[in-house]
Amino acid sequence: MSVFQDVTAVPFLVIIPVLGTSFGFIELGSELGIAIAKAVAAFAAVFVVGRWLLRPFFHLVTERRSAELFTLTVLLDFADSGLDIKELGLSIAFGGFLAGMMLGETEFRHQVEASIRPFRDVGLGLFFIGIGMLFDPSTIPAIWHWALAGTVLLMSSKIIIVTLIVRRSGVDSLTAWRTGLMLAVGGEFGFLLLAIALPADVIDPATAQIALTSVLFSIISAPLLIRYNQPIARMFAGKVLSAEDFVAPRMDPGAAGQVRNHVIICGYGRIGQSVGHFLEQESLPYVALDLDSSRVKEAGYAAEPVYYGDASEPEMLDALGLESARLLVISHEDFAAARRTLEYVKAKRPDLPVLVRTRDASRVDELIAAGATEVVPETLEAGLMLASQVLFLLNVPVGRIMRRVQEQRTSHYRFLREFFKGDVIADSSEERGGHSLRSIVLLDKSPAVGSTLADFDLGGVVVTALVRSGERRLRPAPDTRLQTGDALVLFGSPDDLQRAERAVLG
Repeated sequence: MSVFQDVTAVPFLVIIPVLGTSFGFIELGSELGIAIAKAVAAFAAVFVVGRWLLRPFFHLVTERRSAELFTLTVLLDFADSGLDIKELGLSIAFGGFLAGMMLGETEFRHQVEASIRPFRDVGLGLFFIGIGMLFDPSTIPAIWHWALAGTVLLMSSKIIIVTLIVRRSGVDSLTAWRTGLMLAVGGEFGFLLLAIALPADVIDPATAQIALTSVLFSIISAPLLIRYNQPIARMFAGKVLSAEDFVAPRMDPGAAGQVRNHVIICGYGRIGQSVGHFLEQESLPYVALDLDSSRVKEAGYAAEPVYYGDASEPEMLDALGLESARLLVISHEDFAAARRTLEYVKAKRPDLPVLVRTRDASRVDELIAAGATEVVPETLEAGLMLASQVLFLLNVPVGRIMRRVQEQRTSHYRFLREFFKGDVIADSSEERGGHSLRSIVLLDKSPAVGSTLADFDLGGVVVTALVRSGERRLRPAPDTRLQTGDALVLFGSPDDLQRAERAVLG
């Protein structure tokens, strides 16, 4: 969203220089039309030059195999584009934008980015130094009240506009207000537009000082708005009981830091959930991270300790109590993220066992080298189960089948060898293919409020848990009377879950 906001500033790079040259309404309209036509022509020229001239020219430059020549060519391209656009009466910044767009569409874009990085960093520093020199601190005592009013006007306008847009798109009220608060502050492009407007006489110096200070005040308030966006948004979103009021548990570094001897699960998909449910049945504490917000929210309804976050970020692992964890399980499929997680855990807790799930056996050695204690290939387990079923249907003795499977497993999982001896087959007549969990919350108007679980015909759906006032009750009794705010955790097939949800919620 922030990048999109920066891109939307590009039309102002075209318009602002024109505003300082015309005074009459008709003349201003004519000049703006000419400027827009020039911008369109510049875009067209960039497309033609980039496709037919620039790409072949850079091929010639790269054939010289000179890093210095390549860098100088890139800088020359940016300078030439900026000066040419300035000759058209537009801003140099717009020319730089066009040059970047032109080079970004070629196969040289990554090398271009690497070549100009030092110049970009220096230029960015000079840009902010130049912006700082636009401020006149001596005027702040006289204009601080106007600047503060400007900050309130800027931020309140953005909050209302963004919240309405997000709310109109179908997002719940709380999330809409949170989005508006996090995008309310001004940005560095506000400074850039003011820096262009001042020399073009579009804005007088006194008003510019008020505008600059207003944007500065908004940026100063950004950390507070971002840190406390949820409690502030709740004040605006209201207290009406609805599904959006039942949010997933928030990451509380203080509370997470108090957990001891727990398991950290990175990724809460089907496999992560299975691990978590087994741990819960054994009364073993665990916390989980996932990047699917809807999954995290639904797990929050069920009072499961699942948080939204990227498990490859060291800060998130530290917040989950990595220092005192007993085991870490990586159950997602993102290999690059798993590598980053392993590298940090190996440096921070080399004694911590780490179990990694992977799609196939091709990356097992690499993950072991990165610090994994054990790697479970998903395709290996699926193949073993399929092979055992094939042998069973071919009337091979069960003992021999288990021995074959045990031999394959012990050859792959060195830390599990001793636990397979004496294993027995646990027959199960319940077919659970395609089944899943679903959490539903009882609101004020739900017909189930005041009734018992036995009053509803849930078909093949099983109520695995009931959450009331944050307390999780496994396998609630049929005579349990339901209350407003209760969350039911249901297990069954998609069709059965849908029918059960209609029966309970109406």
